[in-house]
Amino acid sequence: MALFELTKNEGVAIVNMANGANKQNLEFAEGLNQLFDEILADNDIYSIVITSSDEKNFSQGVDIEWLMQRFEQKDFDSIKAFMYATNNVFKRLLLMPVPVIAAINGHAFGNGAMLACACDFRFMKKDRGYFCFPEVDIKIPFLPGMIAFVRKAIPEYKFNELKLTGKKVGAQELFEHHIIEKASDDKAALLEDAISFAKTFKKNRDIFAEHKKRMYKQIIEVIDTQDPEFIDSLNLFIS
Repeated sequence: MALFELTKNEGVAIVNMANGANKQNLEFAEGLNQLFDEILADNDIYSIVITSSDEKNFSQGVDIEWLMQRFEQKDFDSIKAFMYATNNVFKRLLLMPVPVIAAINGHAFGNGAMLACACDFRFMKKDRGYFCFPEVDIKIPFLPGMIAFVRKAIPEYKFNELKLTGKKVGAQELFEHHIIEKASDDKAALLEDAISFAKTFKKNRDIFAEHKKRMYKQIIEVIDTQDPEFIDSLNLFIS
């Protein structure tokens, strides 16, 4: 079963995560990076929408079962490869030369919420689904790079609350705090809203890329210089 489905609506590339809860492991991260290569090779694409084909979930974050199995097998190389591939996904979203819109159609937990935060804009349906950072309850601290780029998507006062409480919030609350562009009525309206918004962008890729490169220079530096300390030592959990 394919992890992703790629379709086009005029100049908008629509990436459907297609694996149920869309839990993130090495295969997921590598597949998404390959999909970005395919999208960027098409010069007719001027915007990207990332969503999920699942009725309940956008992405439930890191595949903890996969991760624990790799630890039990002492397959540390795969764990490190996953972490670096995931960081590459985040960096590519931050520096993508076309706008990327997250259409959050269901639960976005942990790395799923971070994936949405790495995008340029976010929409979410309000009839079902929660946005949450559960890391505080499962003893997984954010990497420094994650903290840096989530802050560009969520106001500091709200990030402080969400990060330290693990609170689940819905679309309406996210909209009220300017984290999403719109709380759409349902899944059909969500896709319509996100794609319509995506179609308002027909920007030159070079200038769009340069804007983002300059905006996020410090974030990329944090990812590249600070995250390896924790990844290479596998200091990823609090015991």
